[in-house]
Amino acid sequence: MKLSLLLKTTAAAVLFTATAAHADVKFGALYPFSGQLALLGDESARGLEIAVDEINAAGGVQGEKVVLVRGDAVDNNQAIGEARRLISREKVAAIFGSYSSARSIAASQVAELSGIPYFEMGAVADEVTGRGLKFLYRTNPTAEDMGKLIVEMIVNKVAPGIGKKPEDLKIGIIYEDSSYGTSVAGHQRKYAAEAGLNVVASQGYPASTVDMSSLVLDLKQRGVDIVLQTSYQNDSVLFLQQANEANFKPAAIIGGGGGYSMQPTADAVGHKVIDGVLDADFTQFLVNTKYTPGLENFVEAYRKKYGEPPRSGHSLNNYVGAKVLLEALNKGKGFTPDAIVAAVNNIDIGEGVTAAGYGMKFGKNNQNERAKMMGMQWQDGKLVTVYPDAAAVSPMRLSK
Repeated sequence: MKLSLLLKTTAAAVLFTATAAHADVKFGALYPFSGQLALLGDESARGLEIAVDEINAAGGVQGEKVVLVRGDAVDNNQAIGEARRLISREKVAAIFGSYSSARSIAASQVAELSGIPYFEMGAVADEVTGRGLKFLYRTNPTAEDMGKLIVEMIVNKVAPGIGKKPEDLKIGIIYEDSSYGTSVAGHQRKYAAEAGLNVVASQGYPASTVDMSSLVLDLKQRGVDIVLQTSYQNDSVLFLQQANEANFKPAAIIGGGGGYSMQPTADAVGHKVIDGVLDADFTQFLVNTKYTPGLENFVEAYRKKYGEPPRSGHSLNNYVGAKVLLEALNKGKGFTPDAIVAAVNNIDIGEGVTAAGYGMKFGKNNQNERAKMMGMQWQDGKLVTVYPDAAAVSPMRLSK
């Protein structure tokens, strides 16, 4: 071989090797970026984006830069269509998402049929991991975790705090009637019955409702002491506003995540109105950081990237889930579906190690069996952690 040809061949080989070593691996980011659920959908995606930034700054995954390709799951049909596009046209190795349980259930079925891993980091409905799918993994806590925690708070903190026996309280359960609200409400009824609580009302409604005055009046006439609402943002704001207008003042209102965890909700209804309202949800930001190492660094990265503080703990929990998953993939061998599944199945992280506090290990139906929720309360315009005691930064405020 001539020297010039040899040099050209060698140079080409070097160029190919360098290019291959710095290739991109694409993952889908499938969230509701527009429509009614856009605020929390976008907030969730921001956590994923920060995790990817950190992973890429550390050298990527298996030497490859992670590239996110967005899909807008504005409704169930579009979630299905976008999942198909991400898989067939964009050739993503896996899909991250999706906040909304209904969107997740629809889109993950497409991924399963295509043999593509789907990582859910925010949807809580039972059905998400209740279908026995091979390629669907969920990192976050569930509807059952939420329902159980709320009943625990009533029995252990709320009832004693207002000077009543748990069984003497009248409980009203209201919920948006999609998979999310229905799942949580079902577990609330189950655990309430086991605890001997008196549920006097249980009613669903469309999340798109524009009037809850009749529902508020019904709860008031029944003499409900504690209202449990599982809702998104708009219906959370609507209920709190109309309850205030009707002078309905139960001893406690306990939200089930969604809108109740968002600063914009507090700003919309007024800090005086929301003060004292409780919430059960993913880890939020005013928490004992000894229990959540890395949380302060996440908040700093969020502020730097988006120019504002986090709007909800949904971003934090998506960040934690994505970071753990991507770090696991970095220890794997390749990006075939089976290689991704093998890497994820090796995850084994204990409590108090992640920025969300809970650990991670996938058990039955690929659900993170170490995921947990916390109890919060709106106090002086801020959502502070009040339960469990190990994570609390303030005592629960209740009036007898």
